[in-house]
Formats: sequence, structure tokens, C-alpha cells
Amino acid sequence: MLALSFFRWAERQEGFKHTTEIYNHLIEALGKIKQFKLIWGLVESMKQRALLSKDTFALISRRYARARKIRDAVEAFEKMEMFGLKPDSADYNNLIDTISKSKNVSRVQEILYDLKRRRKFSPDLKTYTILLEGWGQEKNLTGMKEVYDEMIEGGFAPDVVTYGILINAFCKCGKCDEALKVFRNMEANGCRPSPHIFCTLINGLGSEKRLNEALKYFELSKSCGHPPEIPTYNAVVGSYCWASSFEDAYKVVAEMKRIGIGPNARTFDIILHHLIKAGKTEEAYNVFQSIGHGDVEPQLNTYTMMISMLCADERVDLAIRVWNEMSEKGILPCMHMFSALINGLCYENRLDEACHYFEEMLDKGIRPPGQLFAKLKETLLEGGKQDLAYMMAVKLDKLRKIPLNG
Repeated sequence: MLALSFFRWAERQEGFKHTTEIYNHLIEALGKIKQFKLIWGLVESMKQRALLSKDTFALISRRYARARKIRDAVEAFEKMEMFGLKPDSADYNNLIDTISKSKNVSRVQEILYDLKRRRKFSPDLKTYTILLEGWGQEKNLTGMKEVYDEMIEGGFAPDVVTYGILINAFCKCGKCDEALKVFRNMEANGCRPSPHIFCTLINGLGSEKRLNEALKYFELSKSCGHPPEIPTYNAVVGSYCWASSFEDAYKVVAEMKRIGIGPNARTFDIILHHLIKAGKTEEAYNVFQSIGHGDVEPQLNTYTMMISMLCADERVDLAIRVWNEMSEKGILPCMHMFSALINGLCYENRLDEACHYFEEMLDKGIRPPGQLFAKLKETLLEGGKQDLAYMMAVKLDKLRKIPLNG
């Protein structure tokens, strides 16, 4: 509501000029806190000043969709015609994309059929691509196949983007053989695979521990003339890691350095994840220590993995040292990191330190999971620190009473 107050103040100032962009920014802010009545008041104001645009209605529809008000999202979109604006195919596709990305693909399908029935809109390749991606994200292969069949029956030939969506969906569902069928079909239809498609196949095959096949498609991507890209090399690193061939993964990292395309923080995160999963904690720590000596700096995810690993390995002092290094670099800890460290300190009965980090967590406005406070409270009570347990409970209660949209 502060944004609206500032807007009302600004429009009273000499020289202030209303613009569509300013109104849209305000609508975006109000939409985030679901103040839709106020938004429609602004729409009337924009109408009077001839400042309405199709983007305004697209913005309102998106905010309704994110608030799970799908019917309102569609009605808001269709109201643009009442205000003298006529939507075209691109606008309808944007509406369909907005609702699909709000994880409402089944509703999108219903809306699309209704639009077709009322002769408002006829789907094109872009429409089908959006629907395919939506079903793919939901891992609903049945829904995806139905849309694909309808697309083909409608006379639309898949392009490289469509093929990429299908391959990605099959790989994410652990159906790499189906993904390979799509790839072969794509080649048979004369569609040149993109680097992203090769990367997706390498990732998928690698995660199924089909290392030789993953490497085959890596070589194929190079023979297609695509320039080397970090995501593709990271997929190869991951494939070696899935097969526990860490020495080969390190060789790929060395090759990346040699040809000048990385590695990046994601490369090391992949290796660390698999080393930790394999119980190779000492090797993981050595890899972590090597990161900061090159051009790559550890990121939040890297630190989270290391602190969680060290705490689980009962090396809390080393975890705190890593924490302090991170803080010196200006990286703010996340909830998972606080949880790992506080639980580790509780396990070692270092209660004053555990409370220190718990208070820091609350001071940063991070709401701890109930399980974390339950553990801390139990440990404090067992240690005879009832007063400290009460103090932490009061502080937590104060934070819980602060509205999330603050």
C-alpha cells in the first residue's frame, strides 16, 4: 500500500505526468498483495487519461493467475475489448502461457476449447508449444501426447523448440528411450538438433547411468559443429559423476579450462553433490577448497552443501569456519544452512551457540521450520535452560505475527 500512497502524493506534485508505465508498475505492486479492487479503480483512471494498453490487461491477468483466480484472469483479459482494445493471437498465447506457468495446464486446455468454440481464437504452433511445455513440466506424458496428436492433426509440423520440449519431458520422467525416438524422428524430418537438445539428452542418459550413450551424444554434438558450451560440458561432468567416475569428471573440468569455457560454480556443485552422496566427504572438502583459487567463486548453494555435509559429519567447528568465510564475502545464509548448523550445535550440546544462530536467523526475518525449533527447545529443556527456551519462543512468536507481505 506504500506504493499507492507514494503515487497519490506524486500526482499532487507540480510537473507530475501520468504515464502508462507508472500505472502498470503500480498495478504490478498492488497485484502482488491481491488488491484487485484498487487495481480496477486505477484502470478507470487510465481510461479517462487514454493511457490503457493491452499490456495493462495482460499484467492484471497474470496477477490473477498467480493468485489462483483463473476465471478472473480470463475475464480480466477479455475486458480489454470493453475498453476499445482488440487482442490478437500473440495476446491470447500470452494469456495461455501465463495460466500454464501458474501450474493450471488442465484449466488452460478448457479455456482454449472455450475460445475455439466461441471463435475467439484458433491455436497455432506457439499455442501447442506452450501446452506441451506445461504438460511436460507437470510430467503428464498422457496430456502431452494428446496435445501433440492434436497439433499434428491440425497440420502443424513440430520445430526444434517443440522437439526440445518433448525430449526434455521424456528425460525428466526417466524415459530416455522415448526421448531418443523423438530425437531420431527429428533428424528424419530434417530438423537440426540444438545444443540444448544434446545437453538434455546427455543429462538424461547420464542420470540413468548410461554413460557410454551420454558420451556418444556429446561427441555427436561436437561433430554437428556446435561451439562448446558450459551447460553441455556440465552435463558430461554430471554423467561421469553418476557413474562414480570422478577422475574422468576432473579431466573434463581440465578440458573446460584448456578450451576457455569454464568451469563455473554449477560445475563444482555437480561434483560436490555426487561426492557427498557417495560419502567422499574429505574429497568433497578438498574440491571445495580448490574452488576459490581460480576464477570461480563458491555460491550460496555450494556453501549450503558444504555446511550441511560438515555438520552431518560432526565437524561443526569447520562448518563455522566455512560460514565465516562465506559471511566475509557478503553471501547471506539461507534457512537450510541455519537449520544444519543449529542442529549440529544442538547435537554437540553447544546450546548458547545454537541460540546465537537461531536469533540471527530470526533477526534476518527467516522463519524457521517447526521441526527446527522443536529440536532446539527440546535440547534446551533437557539442558536445564528453561529461560533460554522461553526467550527463543517469544522471539519466534514475534516473527510469526509479522505478515508475510510485511
